[in-house]
Amino acid sequence: MERTTVPGATCRAAAALAALVAGVALCAGDLLARDFPFGSRTRSVNDLGNQYVPLHAHLWDLLHGRADGGLLVNWQSGYGSSFLPDFGTYLSSPFAPLVALFPRDRIDLAVYAITVLKVASAAAAMAWLLLRLRPGRRWAAALLGASYALCGWTLAADYNPMWLDGLIALPLLCLVGEWALAGRRLVLGVLIVALAWSANFYTAYMATLGAGLVLLVRLSLAAPPRRQALAAAGRAVLTVVLGMGLAAPLLAVVYLGTEHAYPGRLARFHPVPAENLPARLLPATYDYSSPALYVGTTALLLALALPFHRAVPGRVRAAWTGLVLLVALSLQWAPTSLAWHAFAVPQGSSYRQSFVLCGLLVIAAWHALSYGPPGLPALGAAGALLTLTVAAASRTNLVHAHTWPVLLLGVAGALTGLLLLRRSGQRGGPGRRGRLAVLAVLVLLGAQTGESAASAAVASGLRLKHLDDYAPWGERQRLQAAAIARADGWPRYRTDPGREQTVANDPLAVGGQGAAYYSSLTSDVLTRTLTALGGGWTSGGRGVQSLDNPVTDVLFSVGARVHSPPDPHQTRLPEDTAAPTVTRRDVPPLVTVRARPDHAAFGSSPYRNQELLLGSRVYTVPRIIVRGDDGTPLPGRRVGSGNALTGPSVSARCPAGTQVYLAAPHFSGTARLAGGTESAVPFHYDQGRALAAMEPLGRAPASGRVRIDLVPDRPGRITSGAVGCLDTARLSTAAARLKATGATSVTVSDGTVRARLPVGSKGLAVLAAPRIAGWRCAAGDGPARPARQYHGLIAVPLDGTETSLNCTFHPPGLRLGTAVGLASLAALLLLSAATAVRRRRLSTPAPTTPPAPRERVTAAP
Repeated sequence: MERTTVPGATCRAAAALAALVAGVALCAGDLLARDFPFGSRTRSVNDLGNQYVPLHAHLWDLLHGRADGGLLVNWQSGYGSSFLPDFGTYLSSPFAPLVALFPRDRIDLAVYAITVLKVASAAAAMAWLLLRLRPGRRWAAALLGASYALCGWTLAADYNPMWLDGLIALPLLCLVGEWALAGRRLVLGVLIVALAWSANFYTAYMATLGAGLVLLVRLSLAAPPRRQALAAAGRAVLTVVLGMGLAAPLLAVVYLGTEHAYPGRLARFHPVPAENLPARLLPATYDYSSPALYVGTTALLLALALPFHRAVPGRVRAAWTGLVLLVALSLQWAPTSLAWHAFAVPQGSSYRQSFVLCGLLVIAAWHALSYGPPGLPALGAAGALLTLTVAAASRTNLVHAHTWPVLLLGVAGALTGLLLLRRSGQRGGPGRRGRLAVLAVLVLLGAQTGESAASAAVASGLRLKHLDDYAPWGERQRLQAAAIARADGWPRYRTDPGREQTVANDPLAVGGQGAAYYSSLTSDVLTRTLTALGGGWTSGGRGVQSLDNPVTDVLFSVGARVHSPPDPHQTRLPEDTAAPTVTRRDVPPLVTVRARPDHAAFGSSPYRNQELLLGSRVYTVPRIIVRGDDGTPLPGRRVGSGNALTGPSVSARCPAGTQVYLAAPHFSGTARLAGGTESAVPFHYDQGRALAAMEPLGRAPASGRVRIDLVPDRPGRITSGAVGCLDTARLSTAAARLKATGATSVTVSDGTVRARLPVGSKGLAVLAAPRIAGWRCAAGDGPARPARQYHGLIAVPLDGTETSLNCTFHPPGLRLGTAVGLASLAALLLLSAATAVRRRRLSTPAPTTPPAPRERVTAAP
């Protein structure tokens, strides 16, 4: 293997230029698209607005000491959720704490700045790697480093800021492989692996596979003796194992967090049509479900020219070309796709590993350029392959009208720059060659920057048409946060941000302690418990919503509830400038005592399930009749098709003055109480994706006859017992009883809840929080034991002698992960010490002559 002797200063200069080009091009693309923060269009599409920005806002609160909870428990979401798995999945990047440098109401800008910084860092890391793989010109390494950082995968997925850590990890892990080959920098390599896996284990897994393939190619090209090859491979494996071991405290917690998470939707891998792959190599294309392989026209032409570039040794051409082709084929085969995604089919795009192939394309391009610019035959062959690629892509619907001008400009810039570069090394004096070389560099860098900026702008616009989007922090969130801050009484009671959510993680964004929670790690017990009580959800069960219901408010100690006007960004209605209102309720404390708990299982009726957990009958559940618009009963109570399309209705009888509720989890549309003054209430159901929540519709008239008019927007059905009539007086009596027998005081810190109980409390102490795995409780002076469950909530038996309760939370996997991490650290220290001793012995020269005898000194007489 050839030894690279590129000076560190050259690598640093190339890395800096690559970072600058990538950052400028990304910002220019957002400027062209008029995206935030350069224009009025929001960047907060899909999970960026729903998950990542609110989670970064919660991190800001943690870093400034303003959050309810800590690293162990997030008391703001899902009535109390495990936070360390979320931290390890979304917020453990070393870039994430930078949000603390921005104002709280500029959290969207903070996340955007981190995104740009990550993309720039990926460009710098790739430029550094290229110069370590093989010597070359630093501007060329910078150009291709920026090509990698601005690949199609980045432009399509930059709204997932935590995935960008994998983009950085791939070149860094390849560098670790180079050190393993040379037998150097074990400690630094282990630390880089640990950092990559801690920052985002999901993409780090894919990057590790990619780096392993690069290492195998490097070994095959070097062809060292078998013993040396095995030693190098062993060093690489050891480095990865020790690095993953150091990251184990987070990895184990995240892994077991996924084990306890709601399963969500089941997905299957479906390969895209073969012609879609070449289409995604072109600039200015976008598709959520196909691999985004764009790396810039210059890099693509160089990679296509590599097999025909005779200045490159044949084995080098064959090895890198073969690796690119094999990885490309692996994208389309179900078993290898499953392996790339850690043997779990992703709920979303099935091509999240595409950045690895983009990195390999850039490495192939570097080998084509570092041996000297390709000649006309090689460029001609590359041009022919590109023409075939364009012809195949033109038959798909992925190529848009704006693709062609961007592609033509990219091809013109790439060919012009490469031809100028080749001429600069052939003719004329030093001055002329220098001018041609400078001109070639400017053309290539300009073409790369313009092409990537245009592609970023196109991807941004098309993404907004395909995905949900959310408004950045504005006046609505400011008013919500202010209303919550005025009403907050935690931990005496909870303040729920309300049913009229702005994003799925409203409690993290604007404060309070609500039911709403959206994460890949939403616990199974939370989703199932709230669903049984009439709650709704989105994202296949992992986006739990707030439930506007006084019974559940009593059950979960929600003493204040915020009511905001509908979000104009979602409804597209004129903005309602009215301030949010707050309703207050006298509720029991977080810890209550059930003297005679009913352990019967939840049934199909959310009204009866609420009563079971409450311990009192407060609802009348009447018989219902669902009729079509012609007045005839509908078979199976199915609505949204046939004569149930335009005007179905639900008829029932309720006691006069009771509060009428409709629990229709499989209905999508609007419902309105006939004769009432309230406006129509929306319900959202989408099979497998969303479940509609129970909603209040108004008061029953004096006659008791209730008719609910439905306007469905898709086929659905109304379940039996869908109508519930709530007696608010009975509810007040039940709430007062629970309050009288509940805890006299409750204190809550990160992962600890302490409560004082009335003397003689007997039965079951119930903490109004989901019984997620990791809770241990002790009553009085008794030993701490795993908490019991009472209909999904934390419960502790009482025998009448205890007057205190102490519950602590330890995330599953934390102890095991910490033990593995300490063992890995000890092993790393021992290996480092052994290596230092061995090197010291080798550096000490062996004596060649015996030492001279010492001269005896005698005293003078």
